[in-house]
Amino acid sequence: MYEGPLMPFLGAHPSLLRALVDRGLTEPTAVQRAILEVGDPSADLMVSAQTGSGKTVAFGLAIAPTILGELERFVPPPRGPGAPHGPLALVVTPTRELAMQVARELTWLYAATGATVATCVGGMDPQRERYVLNRGPQFVVGTPGRLCDHLERGALVLSQLKVIVLDEADEMLDMGFRDELERILQGTPAPPARRTLLFSATIPPGIASLAKRYQRDAIRLATAGDAQPHADITYQAIPIRPADRVAATINILRYHEAPGALVFCATRDGVQLLTDELAARGFAVVALSGELSQRERTSALAQLRDGRARVLVATDVAARGLDLPDLDLVIHADLPQNREVMIHRSGRTGRAGRKGTSVLLVPVQRRGFVERILAGKTSPLVWGSPPTADDIQRRDVARLDAELAKEIGELDDRARAHGRELAARISAEELGALLVRSRLALAPPAAPIQPIIESRPRAPRAGEPRSFSPRGGDGRESPRGPTRGPRGRGASEGGSEAYALFKVNVGRRGNADPKWLIPLLCRRGDIDRQAIGRIVVLPGETHVEISRRHAAAFAAAAARPDPRDKKIKITPAE
Repeated sequence: MYEGPLMPFLGAHPSLLRALVDRGLTEPTAVQRAILEVGDPSADLMVSAQTGSGKTVAFGLAIAPTILGELERFVPPPRGPGAPHGPLALVVTPTRELAMQVARELTWLYAATGATVATCVGGMDPQRERYVLNRGPQFVVGTPGRLCDHLERGALVLSQLKVIVLDEADEMLDMGFRDELERILQGTPAPPARRTLLFSATIPPGIASLAKRYQRDAIRLATAGDAQPHADITYQAIPIRPADRVAATINILRYHEAPGALVFCATRDGVQLLTDELAARGFAVVALSGELSQRERTSALAQLRDGRARVLVATDVAARGLDLPDLDLVIHADLPQNREVMIHRSGRTGRAGRKGTSVLLVPVQRRGFVERILAGKTSPLVWGSPPTADDIQRRDVARLDAELAKEIGELDDRARAHGRELAARISAEELGALLVRSRLALAPPAAPIQPIIESRPRAPRAGEPRSFSPRGGDGRESPRGPTRGPRGRGASEGGSEAYALFKVNVGRRGNADPKWLIPLLCRRGDIDRQAIGRIVVLPGETHVEISRRHAAAFAAAAARPDPRDKKIKITPAE
């Protein structure tokens, strides 16, 4: 038991206090303090807390009294045939990266208790996971799909479970995991034998419905207003011509010169194209998108963490659950779909008291969408212009001035003597100019950006079909139906990627809505939302664009019968 100086983590289990001290945590965050103040080891919790708020440690503190009680260390699980070997605590996360991060946090927090933490995530060896599960870990952390797989095979036994945590629950629902979450929850002991802790950045209706069904008199903790941005993040909006998207990204990266930057694109192809452009310009950049293997993803993240790379280009799905150090800048090279997505993306910076900047590149025709949907009284966007070459040079010189002031104080007598010799032959002005030129030559050059010519899109006409695009569209009702470009049916107008057109046998008369159609398409077609183009809701059916590179696999997967929605048919358009 910890017997050191008094800690401000009042109410924390004594076995965890030493780990908090060793980690240098001397003051709880808002969410950690709120959870400790609950004081009821049996209460269900519904917590709205932003990414980076310390919520992993928070729920680690919350569940300790439930699974440890008065013990200082866990009792080793019994061995032998027929012995119960299920976990005491289960944490469900939307992505494997977040699962691995949560497992690392719980490992150090519970180091003094003798706890074993197992992970069950896609991309890892399931046989190895089954072996670890059979040894009776106290904690299991995993993603919904892999956990359901182990449940169905009998490798994951939940009869001993005392607490389940749904981390980033809103993200899991957005990714179409509701059925998997319900399957997991239904396999756990019924309350009050099992506590349910639900953590979500926002509490949309889907989360509230899940909580009502599976929680018992849950205590609601709102440590940050729903969908409110972090106070330590500055939000900037920069209008651009679509053709200047890459140039604007380059100049923003150069202007800020952040130790770490995350750039969001809407598609995998967009990630690769932008990564190639930045690498060609001399940026230390890595990419993260859905087709990468776990080994490639681990390598990319390792480069960011050890400083070999300073820029990460990623899709929304690939970046979920990432916790990167020194991430001071987020750039939305492609606009987020809505304000909640913007806040989730931006929440990768401005963490643990650090300042951060979130920059939206706004095509001029999308300015109205940004002003209506993404801006708000509680998240004022500062509108500006992309940095020019002169802006960047002034910023570079100011940074150089600060660096030189530090380096001058570290000069030894020999270096100063050489400096006097040079100053005797070369003027101070020329020496300074040479120094500036040599230092600035090491950085990637700024990119030229054309002036903006504002234009306003026309309003939709009455009676036209509703159109929605999950790939960064502005959410307006579009005057166009599905476009048919020169490359064949479904080719997006002005886009670089062709789409195949599919029909869903439900339309406006059946209350078709993209909010539930997108998760259904992702689940039935085994794709992510980045593969979906425009969705046009007609009176009796809905037309959906699917990326041609995914179309064949999507058609095969969608044709398989699904008992969860037997009446909904998804077929290629004639």
